[in-house]
Amino acid sequence: MQPEFWYKKWDSNQIGFHQAEANPYLQRYWPELAIAPSARVLVPLCGKSLDLLWLAGQGHQVIGVELAEKAVEEFFSEHQLQPQISEQGAFKVYRSVAFELWCGDFFALTAEDVADCTALYERAALIALPDAMRQRYTANLQQLLASGMKGLVITLDYDQSQIPGPPFAVNDDEVQRLLGEGWQVEKLEERDILAESPKFLQGGVEWLVERVYRVSSR
Repeated sequence: MQPEFWYKKWDSNQIGFHQAEANPYLQRYWPELAIAPSARVLVPLCGKSLDLLWLAGQGHQVIGVELAEKAVEEFFSEHQLQPQISEQGAFKVYRSVAFELWCGDFFALTAEDVADCTALYERAALIALPDAMRQRYTANLQQLLASGMKGLVITLDYDQSQIPGPPFAVNDDEVQRLLGEGWQVEKLEERDILAESPKFLQGGVEWLVERVYRVSSR
């Protein structure tokens, strides 16, 4: 999947993946992780998600990584924030108050860039990437993040033959395979959300399951 795919989505405002409120699983399960308010939280492929605001509201410094500069600019403009902008390696970094949004290719991120991150919130990256890129992405995460990092991972699962991604189907076995070697993975909840998902209903999908995982790096 090429960057142009996502640029086009944002340029044409085809962002059905953007939620109008903070994710309910995040609000429900994040407090159970007992992550210090001072922790810096890494949010891969963050878009302009309201989850960033919610995490900042818990006292966290939020480090988001996003390919589409339009998403980053809209996040700051929609919340009346004036970022300072600088270049750092392959990234254009927008900083304001509790937020650092790194605009560029996630795969260009280095361990040094996120060395002070001690928590992870992953709702958008796994399901945004096709199979081969998911394997590369999770391998990269394990190289980037220090042991003891805690966080949440949220996935979608359905019959991929019934409708093309993204979002892509990521089943429980794949989560365990991709993360199980370097992480402790605990499934917290799974729920069929097909009735709440018009795109999938119209596409003929017969079931659509969201799963939430607590993860910690070994």
